[in-house]
Amino acid sequence: MESSFPFINQALLITDQPFMTFHHFLAASACVLIAIFGYYFFKPRCIIYLIDFSCYQPPDFLRAPVSNFIEHLTISGVFDQESLDLQQKVLERSGISDDASVPASVHEIPPNASLPAAREETHEILFTIVEDLFSKHEIDPRSIDILVSNCSLFCPSPSITSMIINRFGMRSDIKSFSLSGMGCSAGILSVNLVKDLMKIHGDSLALVLSMEAVSPNGYRGKSKSMLIANTIFRMGGAAILLSNKKQDMHKAKYKLQHLIRTHVGSDNESYESVMQKVDEEGKVGVALSKQLVRVASKALKINVVELGPRVLPYSEQLKYIISFLQRKWGRHKEIYTPNFKKAFEHFCIHAGGRAIIEGVEKHLKLDKEDVEASRSTLYRYGNTSSSSLWYELQYLEAKGRMKKGDKVWQIGFGSGFKANSAVWKCISEIDSRDRNAWSDRIHLYPVCGDASSELRTELLS
Repeated sequence: MESSFPFINQALLITDQPFMTFHHFLAASACVLIAIFGYYFFKPRCIIYLIDFSCYQPPDFLRAPVSNFIEHLTISGVFDQESLDLQQKVLERSGISDDASVPASVHEIPPNASLPAAREETHEILFTIVEDLFSKHEIDPRSIDILVSNCSLFCPSPSITSMIINRFGMRSDIKSFSLSGMGCSAGILSVNLVKDLMKIHGDSLALVLSMEAVSPNGYRGKSKSMLIANTIFRMGGAAILLSNKKQDMHKAKYKLQHLIRTHVGSDNESYESVMQKVDEEGKVGVALSKQLVRVASKALKINVVELGPRVLPYSEQLKYIISFLQRKWGRHKEIYTPNFKKAFEHFCIHAGGRAIIEGVEKHLKLDKEDVEASRSTLYRYGNTSSSSLWYELQYLEAKGRMKKGDKVWQIGFGSGFKANSAVWKCISEIDSRDRNAWSDRIHLYPVCGDASSELRTELLS
């Protein structure tokens, strides 16, 4: 039947014909598959370059020698004798030297834990290291596209990133994030946040700031688990300059290769291993459980299982698989621990305390030299929380051990409980003579035996 309308007749003729031939269908399908394959396998990768970083070096007048620290606790009149004895015992076994520093407010009697004191400490650390980084590389603050800060226990309003934006006059469209409550592993978390943001925002320059404010977080009660934190945390901070611009490849020090995050907070023992709480007298502090090392070991194992296949040579992976199967069949009691020194030249383990460093050293079967940077950082700077990994990396640079092509594994631990790994590859020649937080005393490290006495003598002279 024909319609009286010509255009309808034409439409009917068209619909009688197949939409496309079989050959056309195959060609279209092939084009779609090629496009999908090209997108997933040949799309430009977001490469994160670490241009440089700066660590805060406190002035000598802020040093807190162990004897002075104990005397200060006694004179303050805050603690009873049992609490004083415990803190002295922990201090003397902490592996922290007389060179570690605390803010000026903590040197006061009694210590000043006010909001203005915490702000002043934050200004002193972050303004100093950001100015150092910007001046060294002639960075215009308005060229920063992404700003991320992490400070676990001090979360002021306006935020820490707002302090930096205000001080340095950054752009109004800057993407800024202030992380809190993330613990000592927050430095790697901040890098991960930048990494994800840079997948969306190309040709960006990012600044990451890592620190912990000591001033407002001293504990003044009697709980043993909460007194330990008083003895190990010290003043410090780091500023890290990251970029995903191709033109920055030639001036960058490192390139990010892997970043693995592990969170075991679903387990109560892990969740409660590091926790800010209120004691029976209503005093606030951070409690460290006796199971902390075991929790850290458990989290690290999970993290390593995910990281291992990405970095280990096939020979090490095969040995692990064979030992795992043999144990399952009852032929071996222990599973083979892969030799991670075949994947990395250097290790930076969070300097949270002697027990943490020694635990990772034992678990990964590392040598003393492999954990030298971590022990030396704990000795000179104490536990500076999330910034400790960057002091360790600077130590390796100052020692002249970091060579082009070397890979370094940063291992961070934090409340929650979290274990995070970042793998960096050195892509430039590092000059050990460049000034950093270790330059003045690097010749005195590593410290062992009589060298410890030599260092104490020099520091006190």
